[in-house]
Amino acid sequence: MKILVCAKVIKGEINPFDESALECALRLSDDVTVVSMGPKSTVSALKPLTRLGARVILISDSIFAGSDTLATSYILSTAIAKMEYDLILCGRQSVDGDTAQVGPMLSEMLRLPLITNAMEVSCSDNEVMAKTRIGEEMSKLPALVSVERGYVLRFPSIFSKEGVVDIIDNTMLSCDVKRCGLAGSPTRVLETFENERGRRKCKFISMDELFVLIDELKKQNTVDKKQEFKGQKLKSVWAVGKEVATVAKNIANEVTVIDKNTPYKIAQMALKEKPQVILWNADIWGRKNAPVTAAILNTGLCADCTALDSDGENLIMYRPAQGGNIIAKIKCLTYPQMATVRTESKSSEIIVSGGRGVSDKMDKLYAFAEKIGAEVGTSRGLVDMNKAPYDMQIGLTGRMVNPKIYIAIGISGAVHHTCAIEGAKTVIVINPDKDARIFEYADYGIVSAF
Repeated sequence: MKILVCAKVIKGEINPFDESALECALRLSDDVTVVSMGPKSTVSALKPLTRLGARVILISDSIFAGSDTLATSYILSTAIAKMEYDLILCGRQSVDGDTAQVGPMLSEMLRLPLITNAMEVSCSDNEVMAKTRIGEEMSKLPALVSVERGYVLRFPSIFSKEGVVDIIDNTMLSCDVKRCGLAGSPTRVLETFENERGRRKCKFISMDELFVLIDELKKQNTVDKKQEFKGQKLKSVWAVGKEVATVAKNIANEVTVIDKNTPYKIAQMALKEKPQVILWNADIWGRKNAPVTAAILNTGLCADCTALDSDGENLIMYRPAQGGNIIAKIKCLTYPQMATVRTESKSSEIIVSGGRGVSDKMDKLYAFAEKIGAEVGTSRGLVDMNKAPYDMQIGLTGRMVNPKIYIAIGISGAVHHTCAIEGAKTVIVINPDKDARIFEYADYGIVSAF
């Protein structure tokens, strides 16, 4: 079986999700080719992969610089169309962009069946089977599968030798230069700034005070503060599914809610009716189908937006990047302008969420939650450790929540988690590390082991 693995080099290292995809490929086949796109300076990071027995190809040309996800997918698809393969594996997303768009867009451009969010992958002679975040899926080969960060890339044998990285440029690919680089990128980053959202002033208390505090907070009446939209509203917006309709109504005079359907049917409707903007919910379904639709329509797509603005004609989108450490202000130059939007899920009044720090105390976590009448959530760390199912995950790649009381236990406070709890009325943190970042996003803190 011939397997291609798409890999990206970020700051001199292979993207962790792509490392997982490569290890998955090496377990499935002895015929593995790594395909990467970037400057020639990335050769030093790619060369060690040859010691694992993989062939490595670097797609590199100055005209490719500045490519967004649509342009990148086009360039990759042009190169891969000239190669032989049975299966393509991609990491679910890159840790710098966090869009999860290249895999789905690439599958559409190559006309391949798509499976996303795969935790485990197996193959037969003509089928690929995957255990995904939401269940089991199967597809005929050839196919494209995006892989979660569940596999750990092996070390090369001490007897292995480095091979050569094959470099190909556009003289070999003949890509349309109008679809490459900045010229072929419909999304534009207008500005970036440090993400300061969600910070709170933490008051430290003792563990003995915790239950009294929870009882007091339960009795308090809270009123949701809805931010008034101060921009100039768009004329019309499509909302794919009712989950994102409220967001659409906030920025548009006229909102059309369309049913979730196949990307091909939604694209066909869009080509006929020409909507100004299409918004999608940034859940697993939206993150899979919106990029495919964008590839069909050859339009831009901004992923995981946490805020939207408008000047009446253009949709201005704000999204976390680089793991949530910065906020990017983005504009789409093509129509329809498209975005997947983070929407808050319906939350319980109290949520108790555990991180890696309680991985060996799950029974205690559930008992504590039951005692105070709380729903149990988790950070991505526990999900990746298979200690909890994906639907319990709270964070940038999980759910956004807005409970009356949010209690984080054993969670360090990475940005991809704190950005999802901004809507909580009160945040309480229990962590033995007094310097843990999450205390900066808490109203009350307890420095203690759980």
